[in-house]
Amino acid sequence: MPKVTEIMESMEYGPAPEDSAAVRDWLRDRGAFGHFIAGRFTRPGQTFASRDPSTGEELAQVTQGTARDVAKAVRAARRAQRGWGAMPGHDRARFLYAIARTIQKRERFLAVLETLDNGKPIREGRDIDLPLVVRHFYHHAGWAELAESEFPGHRALGVCGQIIPWNFPLLMLAWKVAPALAAGNTVVLKPAEYTPLTALAFADICAHVGLPAGVVNIVTGDGDTGEALVAAPVDKLAFTGSTEVGRQIARACAGSGKALTLELGGKSPFVVMADADLDAAVEGVVDGVWFNQGQVCCAGSRILVAESVAERFETLLRARMARLRVGPPLDKSTDIGALVDPVQKERILSILGAAVSAGAELVGGLPGRGCFIAPGYLRNIAPANPGMIEEIFGPIATLSTFRTPDEAADLANNTRYGLAASVWSENAAVATDLAARIKAGVVWVNCANLFDAAVPFGGMRDSGYGREGGREGMLDYLAAPVAAQRDPLPAEIVPAEASGIDRTVKLYIGGAQKRPDGGASYAAEGELIPLGNRKDIRNAVEAAQGSLAKWQGLGGHGRAQVLYFLAENLAQRRAEFAGFASPAEVDAAIRRCFFYAGFADKYDGATVAAKPGHLCHVQPEPHGVMGLVAPVAAPLAGFLSLVLPAIAMGNSVVAVPSQDLPMAALTLAQVLACSDVPGGVVNIVTGPRDALSAALAGHDGVSAIWHAGQGEGLAATRAAAAATLIPVWVPPPRDWSDPAAQGREFLRAASRIKTIWLPYGALPAGTGSAAY
Repeated sequence: MPKVTEIMESMEYGPAPEDSAAVRDWLRDRGAFGHFIAGRFTRPGQTFASRDPSTGEELAQVTQGTARDVAKAVRAARRAQRGWGAMPGHDRARFLYAIARTIQKRERFLAVLETLDNGKPIREGRDIDLPLVVRHFYHHAGWAELAESEFPGHRALGVCGQIIPWNFPLLMLAWKVAPALAAGNTVVLKPAEYTPLTALAFADICAHVGLPAGVVNIVTGDGDTGEALVAAPVDKLAFTGSTEVGRQIARACAGSGKALTLELGGKSPFVVMADADLDAAVEGVVDGVWFNQGQVCCAGSRILVAESVAERFETLLRARMARLRVGPPLDKSTDIGALVDPVQKERILSILGAAVSAGAELVGGLPGRGCFIAPGYLRNIAPANPGMIEEIFGPIATLSTFRTPDEAADLANNTRYGLAASVWSENAAVATDLAARIKAGVVWVNCANLFDAAVPFGGMRDSGYGREGGREGMLDYLAAPVAAQRDPLPAEIVPAEASGIDRTVKLYIGGAQKRPDGGASYAAEGELIPLGNRKDIRNAVEAAQGSLAKWQGLGGHGRAQVLYFLAENLAQRRAEFAGFASPAEVDAAIRRCFFYAGFADKYDGATVAAKPGHLCHVQPEPHGVMGLVAPVAAPLAGFLSLVLPAIAMGNSVVAVPSQDLPMAALTLAQVLACSDVPGGVVNIVTGPRDALSAALAGHDGVSAIWHAGQGEGLAATRAAAAATLIPVWVPPPRDWSDPAAQGREFLRAASRIKTIWLPYGALPAGTGSAAY
């Protein structure tokens, strides 16, 4: 045993294991686990082993869920939802509070159980995950209490199917279950096959606090169980996991009417500017890249460093990396624990092998016995190297350099993902400029991997859509009030040659009237209407992309002036447009111009009270290019009800007007052209609604789709959008001339949320990493 003087000289830690006896006793006493359905545990069925990844030791036998088990759980949730959804928000709040307090009382037990099941260091579960779990239930107890006044007219969606990953088993459960319950939904949750034990312990807590039977149901199992839940008759699916599986789920849900939230993979940039505090940035790598063995979807795994400081940064990084302790997860001195399963280790080593073979140099990253890999990074790595492209999901980063802020932004955005980013600079202007330019749902400035229940989290592009946390997360579990009125399906297209009509109108693309590609037409409203095709959609998307910089550069006030001018010009031609639509519809369209002009500079962000020492700015941003499929009825008001909120928020659009009544929109093109709407902001392509909608959904230059219709065409659009992971919003059917056919729900759907974490002030005394 070393002497104290020797320890003071070497500064080496001795072992400090956390006692796991209470958890092991609980596991032994419980025996094999069944599912938790309708308020009680079922008898165990066919089981599989849940193992400690750091040793391979079997911890428990857990039941493999079947489609029949899932169906039973969904029925229980459906029965319970009627009472739970009708319960006063105050009563739901008390249940959520009781869950939060009980978790607090069992924090140490749950932290040890999660470490045994997941392999993460006990310090992470104890000091980071569990306090956040508690925070989510407290926070959403507040939303349950306030929901009626804060979300008037909204209602619960119903039964929510939830599938969570293995990297944050209990935190991801809280992230999904808490808002669902606060909104009045019931849930069927499937934990990851590798890490089901804390979810089953949570089931015990639900029973302990007397949560009504069926409100929370937990079905364990592998991918087949998850597939059964996706196919089950639930009202919403929330999935966190790989992009590949997310696409499969989106495809499976196409045409089902299920609401869908996807939080998928990431390859997040970690940008270090020349003026950054390099010591702090290196610590940020520890927190933002190697935290939880790098098994974090938002890990800043692409380190981008200004060339002028790269050598110094790398020297500091190697020194810090050498001091990280890889070892038993239950040791309170361990920094890097075990990967979740040997399969994950093999996958990481395979990617590293391919990266090195393609010319990269691996620093560190040596595999250990069992499920251990030391932290490391790939340097001298090309943009097309597999290690730069693939989500490694382990304690391995890439490191490359840049020379200018523009190059840093380009490299940061050179990925198909868009989940998170971290920017390090002592210059506030530089940091916030990069935060605005990087395409990601969350940007941390001079910090990394901070989360809070009050702050929305989620991605864009191949990182999915929807938000979890905060007000946005609650809205994703609520249905907006609607006045249902079914939109008719379009009539069959009459070919031009069968119409006997001579005059042909034109498409409106890039601010000019153009003939359709191929020159085909169809008859409608006594005219020959251009029969647009996939090439016309491509040309319109290119024109829309080209207009974005100018349109967004006007700012909210500038866009408002354009919309007011549009209203003025539309009013002057009121009699003409009344020939295409009713006078009431024209008046509604004019009012709509005023309404969204008023909101163009008023639908703004919010600063959220989250963690001490930080401002969390929640900013709505335009999607970019939006594809809009207008309703068949109300050819003017219906068309403008989609176009106006989209362009008010700074998007450009490719709009497919009413297939049967397109002349109002095509005539409107003349008004757009003389109302200072820049060419390309609004593009109009007429023709077969279903084919054009599917073409829009399959174009990777389109960032969001609105489809105001039903039937097979909508299902085909959703299926096409599943491949590109484009969010599809279906405005509920309504009387488009009614004032209720406008509002914040359109503005919300016309934007996506970016959360920016900014340092602010000093941390209060006594707070430190444990608070995060």
